[in-house]
Amino acid sequence: MKTLIAYFSHRGMNYAPGGMVELKVGNTERAAKAAAELTGAPLFEIRAERDYPFDYHECVEVSKRELKENARPALAELPEGLGELETLVLCYPCWCGTMPMPVWSFLEALGPGAPRILPLCTNEGSGMGRSEADIRRLCPGAELAKGLSVMGSAAGEAGPEIRAWLEKNRLL
Repeated sequence: MKTLIAYFSHRGMNYAPGGMVELKVGNTERAAKAAAELTGAPLFEIRAERDYPFDYHECVEVSKRELKENARPALAELPEGLGELETLVLCYPCWCGTMPMPVWSFLEALGPGAPRILPLCTNEGSGMGRSEADIRRLCPGAELAKGLSVMGSAAGEAGPEIRAWLEKNRLL
């Protein structure tokens, strides 16, 4: 497998301009699906063994605790062929200024010889946070492309922005 679109997304109550909304499909999942449709690359959902709370505030508390503890939640599964991967489009929401901890678990599973990584981060105004620096620390041998920050509440309409970013990074 040359390219993989891997994503972590939260379904349930989510913050959006104007208040809370219930998402049946998470914002990051929408962005990741757009990237997969554009590239034709396989899509893989990064899932922790335990689901995160449906409630936004409860989910924030869990994510804060995991970050403080430097936790590495066990993952439900890993995709086959990670060692053969050349390019990883890594999609995640900005939680507590960085990536959710299951994404850390996923990146550490790549091991040495990590592929080229293109980070795509959904958020409601915090941008990429410190996630790019964290990716560099977790995958020191990887080539890291400039990330794309996508407004989560507009992820469903971000196809043209995602296309331009993928083109710039020679995936289209």
